[in-house]
Amino acid sequence: MLRIDVRELRNGPVATTGTIQASDPLLVGLDVALSEPLRVSGMLEATGHGDYYWRGHLEGKIDGTCRRCLGGFAMPLSTDVAAVFTADPDLQDDPAVYPLPEMASQVDLTGAIREELALSVSAYPLCREDCAGLCPRCGADLNLGPCECSVAQPDV
Repeated sequence: MLRIDVRELRNGPVATTGTIQASDPLLVGLDVALSEPLRVSGMLEATGHGDYYWRGHLEGKIDGTCRRCLGGFAMPLSTDVAAVFTADPDLQDDPAVYPLPEMASQVDLTGAIREELALSVSAYPLCREDCAGLCPRCGADLNLGPCECSVAQPDV
């Protein structure tokens, strides 16, 4: 339930839950590959005439490539999201504000989810903090132990 009919908000905040699969069109164009479905949860509430506030949470795992050893691994993702949806043009310069058409009948959370997902993924992921990387001389994975060339003479 990532698109909420504003009529549901008449009685108060509405819980939002959903799952985004790896094949979801929401991910097209992002350099993000899900290892498992992304779980989305939160609460949407009306904050004024035509204004809505969503507090949400994204959780899942993303396929990544370590920047040091070039090995693949699943990166955990857990991030909180806060977004305002409004038709007020004076507020739409704020990066946490998502525009709505005047007299909107739905609040679509997918734009905020897509943006927060893109911002949450590290551009330089590490499989672990102490990753030893690759040998600059022979390319061996130093996480598996020292390489054969580590005892060789240094380059002159």
